[in-house]
Amino acid sequence: MAIPDFQSIMLPLLKIVSDGEVHSTNEVIETLASQFKLTEDDRRELLPSGNSRRFNNRVGWARTHLKKAGLIEYPERGKYQITKRGLQVLESEPIEITVSFLKQFSGFMEFIKPVERITEPDQTIEQTRETPEEILESSYQSLRSELARDLLDRIKQCSSEFFENLVVDLLVAMGYGGSKQDAGQAVGRSGDGGIDGIIKEDRLGLDVVYIQAKRWEGTVGRPTVQTFAGSLDGQRARKGVLITTSRFSTEAKEYVGLIEKKIVLIDGEQLAQLMMDHSVGVSEIAHYVVKRVDQDYFEES
Repeated sequence: MAIPDFQSIMLPLLKIVSDGEVHSTNEVIETLASQFKLTEDDRRELLPSGNSRRFNNRVGWARTHLKKAGLIEYPERGKYQITKRGLQVLESEPIEITVSFLKQFSGFMEFIKPVERITEPDQTIEQTRETPEEILESSYQSLRSELARDLLDRIKQCSSEFFENLVVDLLVAMGYGGSKQDAGQAVGRSGDGGIDGIIKEDRLGLDVVYIQAKRWEGTVGRPTVQTFAGSLDGQRARKGVLITTSRFSTEAKEYVGLIEKKIVLIDGEQLAQLMMDHSVGVSEIAHYVVKRVDQDYFEES
């Protein structure tokens, strides 16, 4: 079964705590996962940021919505129980509890106002069925994907010399090659419109990595990767990085997993992602930090 959205979780959650007892977060998550017949893969699925599990996150937002509407309360850290209002809601036997349903409560309306402002202009949060955190992450990933496409378009239009400099900048930003001068002297000697050379794996040069990077247009197949692997011996390198502005075939990816040498394949999409992660060819226009309450701060001794 697919992971339920946070609105579908609210009524089952409220029913779980309908006995009036204090329930822990982990207990409720386990009970809900069982009710929704989630698999282990469902339970382990992460948000795009990788910071939290998607199901746990949705349970958390369902709990927050119920709390803001006054249907549950938090008697102590990590635990909650139903309120008198919550019991009254269950007595009315609702078919489901949604954002629209909770809008009858004034406290919830105050909470939802800023959340509604971050949804799509032609949608409400009831229609998206996503948590506010998922909406933010989805928007962030969309912006990142668009930027990646723009970066690749620019890379393919630039000169060979500029491309060589770009790769050197990226490798140094990632911690390879020592200084930019060292990396520039070691990389970019192929003369065929691409990058070929040996670069330090660390600043001390304890090991070296053979680099090949070309602005290919078509899919890079296994023969190209095999040739690259063979060239490592002549370059005194046991490790290699093969970079393309296009993509690698399935056979090429499978091949590097079968050989003894360590070869990392970086396609155009990954190249753009690395440039963004290490601030190469991009500039920051805004910075947002999402915070949550520090529970330890409010612990009284």
